[in-house]
Amino acid sequence: MRKRILYFVVILLALISCRNSSINSFNQDELEEINKKVDALLSKMTLDEKIGQMIQVDRSAVINNPQDIKNYFIGSILSGGGSAPETNTPEAWANMYDMFQSYALQTRLKIPIIYGIDAVHGHNNVYGAVIFPHNIGLGCTRNPDIVEQVARATAIEVAATGIDWTFAPCIAVPQDERWGRTYEGFGETSELAEMMAAAAVRGYQTEILGSSNSSILACAKHFLGDGGTKDGKDQGDTQVDESVLRRVHLPGYISAINAGVGSVMVSYSSIFGQKMHGNKYWITDVLKGELKFQGFVVSDWGGVDQLPGDYKTKLETAINAGIDMVMLPYDYKNFFVNMKQLINENRISISRIDDAVRRILRVKFQLGLFEKPFADRSLLSKVGSQEHRTIAREAVRQSLVLLKNNKILPLSKSNKKILVAGKAANDIGIQCGGWTIAWQGAEGNVTKGTTILEAIKKAVSQNSSVTYSIDGNNLSDADVAIAVIGEKPYAEGQGDRTDLNLSKEDLELISKIRAKGIPLIVILISGRPMIITNIIEDCDAFIAAWLPGTEGDGIADVIFGDYKPTGKLSHSWPRSMSQIPINIGDNNYNPLFPYGYGLTY
Repeated sequence: MRKRILYFVVILLALISCRNSSINSFNQDELEEINKKVDALLSKMTLDEKIGQMIQVDRSAVINNPQDIKNYFIGSILSGGGSAPETNTPEAWANMYDMFQSYALQTRLKIPIIYGIDAVHGHNNVYGAVIFPHNIGLGCTRNPDIVEQVARATAIEVAATGIDWTFAPCIAVPQDERWGRTYEGFGETSELAEMMAAAAVRGYQTEILGSSNSSILACAKHFLGDGGTKDGKDQGDTQVDESVLRRVHLPGYISAINAGVGSVMVSYSSIFGQKMHGNKYWITDVLKGELKFQGFVVSDWGGVDQLPGDYKTKLETAINAGIDMVMLPYDYKNFFVNMKQLINENRISISRIDDAVRRILRVKFQLGLFEKPFADRSLLSKVGSQEHRTIAREAVRQSLVLLKNNKILPLSKSNKKILVAGKAANDIGIQCGGWTIAWQGAEGNVTKGTTILEAIKKAVSQNSSVTYSIDGNNLSDADVAIAVIGEKPYAEGQGDRTDLNLSKEDLELISKIRAKGIPLIVILISGRPMIITNIIEDCDAFIAAWLPGTEGDGIADVIFGDYKPTGKLSHSWPRSMSQIPINIGDNNYNPLFPYGYGLTY
């Protein structure tokens, strides 16, 4: 009871902080000046121009007819997962951005577009950008400073390509590892969401949004309860009462708002059957009212289309619920016609439209888009830079969790015959996981980076040898074997699974190595805890490496003792599928490894 009372005191203090904090750390004079500019611009706008500001389309919808950006006063463009220019280079991205922006600036009022992208673990749609560990690994660091550094480096690489806005951080609190987006959250507790949300927002936006040429807009997502759906089903139904939503799923948003986050994305999921995209209580009453959020609310990709009724009714419900910008992402002409009709029929008030547009324009002014609408080419050399790879390497080191060690780690770099086995040991695509170049990710050489095998070969001395077996066949004699196993890349939807047991090929790989009697270190690449009860006794050491990204050197650093492991589990580790969902605080809590577990040397 005392713990619960203390928790609600903390939440109350956070709410008070929300009410007393100035948006994005601007002082009062600066805020008043921005608001004057917004009001002056809004007073000049026609209804068509206002509706246009609420439109967000994918680049593919306008790449062949960019004149429509001008004709329909389109306020925002995005790149969905894998939606890239034909030549996927940072320069080509900047050129594309500037081309789109040039059409926006041909409109009567010259209101610039704001361009969004899912840069969720680095600028992950861009070939050659640094790919950082996914959030599940960052949660294991328990270190907000490294999360802020990762977000800052990401922001610089995003800004280099002209893009102004990342749909991150995801501050979902996953409660069921069967959910395919488990890796996008920092962990199973509100504590981790609170701790990391503010750090990520500061990294993306800097202390004051728009205060530097590499400040980009952050987006807290997915509001609200996406991590709590029944059976971990993506876009499913969260069947918990309001007290649980406020205790588990809301604190990360309070933290993000306190840090000045400028946008929030609505979840596909429902609460007891009511779609969040139409939930006025949580979007308007709580987020904008109670929490005093001053930024703008954006829908998820086609999320409004999932509401009941015909298209016109869907729009009416969503906009009146408090959504300010609609990620369509294609049919802007139909949106335009229906919105005009809804306003003319008084089904959506002009005051609701003005509120939405005011929020969008305020962020555009804060970002400095009116003064500097084009890409800053001076940042292009930072994309994929060694400086950012060093940050990623450190993030990998801190994210690894050592679950078992029979005094085999750390390995010596000298006088060792090392066998490395498993496809995942030499596959940068598997190492990075979903949301990497393609939406679902892919196996193979999808981008530049260092695989685990390459990192091990670089780390050892000249009098050591490293051999590789992709499948455990033709094994050579060795002093020690390192088997790299785990999940193939996936993202939302396709990542939902009812069985988290290891694959047949992974089990066979381990069996072949053990049959040779070679001491065995297992490294698991995964977006969530897997069922490892049947192999944990067969190995001498076990490392949960999550989805580490492009910098495999960080894993070698831990294997060879250049860095002592410090990571602590951000999720309880189940013994069997029958235990899932399992979270700290459950009755009869008896995981294979508890939340917060992690060994060191």
